[in-house]
Amino acid sequence: MEHLFLYCLVARALWDYSGLEYLGQGLPCLTFPLFLKKLMSFIHQPDLFMAIVAVLWRIWRSRNWVVFEGKQYGFPSLMRQYHQQYEEWVNLPLDRVPRYSIPVVQQSGPVGGRYGCLYVGWGYQEWFHSTGGMVILTPDREVLLAKGIQFPVIDDPMVVELLVLREAILWCQGLGFTE
Repeated sequence: MEHLFLYCLVARALWDYSGLEYLGQGLPCLTFPLFLKKLMSFIHQPDLFMAIVAVLWRIWRSRNWVVFEGKQYGFPSLMRQYHQQYEEWVNLPLDRVPRYSIPVVQQSGPVGGRYGCLYVGWGYQEWFHSTGGMVILTPDREVLLAKGIQFPVIDDPMVVELLVLREAILWCQGLGFTE
């Protein structure tokens, strides 16, 4: 994980392009979660936090394109995608996102913790919502299951990704990583 997000050529180029490379300077080589926690302890501006999340997400999406879809891309394309994605996240009005209700599957016992967690694994993502529900997003985003909470069913993959990342940002803020 450290290589993917911090040390490979693609990651280093994207950190440099975003202007955030200075945030990690002087920090010893740590595991990625510890590096991220230390990095976020320096952040006091919402836009800076959003830029960090955008860099991490663009690295992850690019890796998935190469591994699962066999796509190739160049650095200029990667930088353009990062910039477009950052602008979309900053300007996305959540009240304009289409929302559809789905049946709630009741589960015995609590799911997740007070703040929950985000886990990105091989080909799927699980989001433990702060209210204790779980959302599972399949690789092709065709199935969205919710347990314990009402969660929007959205057909547009980009909107789903933006909502998941917005939730991740709110979760990190709830843990005190940002102001």
